[in-house]
Amino acid sequence: MHPIVIIGSGMAGYTVAREFRKLNTEQELVMICADDAVNYAKPTLSNALVGNKAPEQIALGDAEKMSAQLNMRIEKNTWVKSIDAENHLLSLEKDGVESTLTYAKLVLAIGANPIRLAISGDASDDIHVVNNLSDYTAFRKQIDLNHDKRVVILGAGLIGCEFANDLQNTGHKVTVIDLATQPLCRLLPAHVASAFKQGLEDTGVHFVLGTTVEKISKADNHSYVVTLANGQSFIADAVLSAIGLQPNTALAKATNIATARGVLTNSSLETNQADIFAVGDCAEVNGTLLPFVMPIMQQARALAKTLNGVQTTVHYPAMPVAVKTPAAPLTVLAVPNDLEVTWQTEELDDGMIAKAFDSSETLRGFVLLGATAAKQRLVLTKLVPDLIPASV
Repeated sequence: MHPIVIIGSGMAGYTVAREFRKLNTEQELVMICADDAVNYAKPTLSNALVGNKAPEQIALGDAEKMSAQLNMRIEKNTWVKSIDAENHLLSLEKDGVESTLTYAKLVLAIGANPIRLAISGDASDDIHVVNNLSDYTAFRKQIDLNHDKRVVILGAGLIGCEFANDLQNTGHKVTVIDLATQPLCRLLPAHVASAFKQGLEDTGVHFVLGTTVEKISKADNHSYVVTLANGQSFIADAVLSAIGLQPNTALAKATNIATARGVLTNSSLETNQADIFAVGDCAEVNGTLLPFVMPIMQQARALAKTLNGVQTTVHYPAMPVAVKTPAAPLTVLAVPNDLEVTWQTEELDDGMIAKAFDSSETLRGFVLLGATAAKQRLVLTKLVPDLIPASV
């Protein structure tokens, strides 16, 4: 029997392997990845500083440890050059040597890449992105040289704000720049965003909104001049881009696997090619992209059963996201796209509870700001309809 092959060693790939091994200890599993296959929890990267975690302390296990733990062959530093879907055949390359591997079933857990803005200047190549442990190690190496670093963050979304809070709370001077007029513009109504922004500003985070970066130039003493479209400029010792992710679809497209924003799958995480599945940040399940931890867990549990012979559809209950910004504790259950809602807000001594209702007075999302509000998470979550009900 040919192996089940997982392409990708991120959280999605390892979680599928772990869930499958709970059901089947005998079936041959192979993981193929272009990096070193170190296992780690990606969400820990944006608050590792305040937790006093060095990059090497974030890793949970190297390829050898994970291979033994999951009884899985791991081919690290190996590129998948092409997929022959008809013949279930992978073409691989490692250290300049090409080979092939036949699979029984194939799981694409190939993640997403950071979106990069077109920015001019002789320092544009020095902009950091943090999408994996290797990226984070390089970023930490630069800022650890001096704890009084001036850091400019491009993007006031979830990851940008988490990094801003983490850096500011560890002695750095942080400026966050975004074209939107509020932080977390896709997640928060304006009145909550204003209070959230104030919470971060109270720690010293500086927001510059409604504009974008035009140019980044090298200056003296290994610093940079960051020039904005509105004419402002800042001196920075490091620049971090956190403006979002774009699913990796190139390999899928080359295999004639249907793609849109991500790799298209049905509720069983099947692509349009037989025996090829997709999970994690690359997967667009029934038209929905959810690059968060809980959806990955739901996908992995369902797919593990399907790979073990029991066809199972993924079920997305309401899944709130806790934003790691201790200066302004925030829990968000985002309103589905294109849904008209009315917000009702309850002010609290240390924050607020904002609830989003649709035209039938059904709760469709909420925002909990502050420690007191966070206690309502479970109660409110139970009132929100499933995002993707289990279906065939």
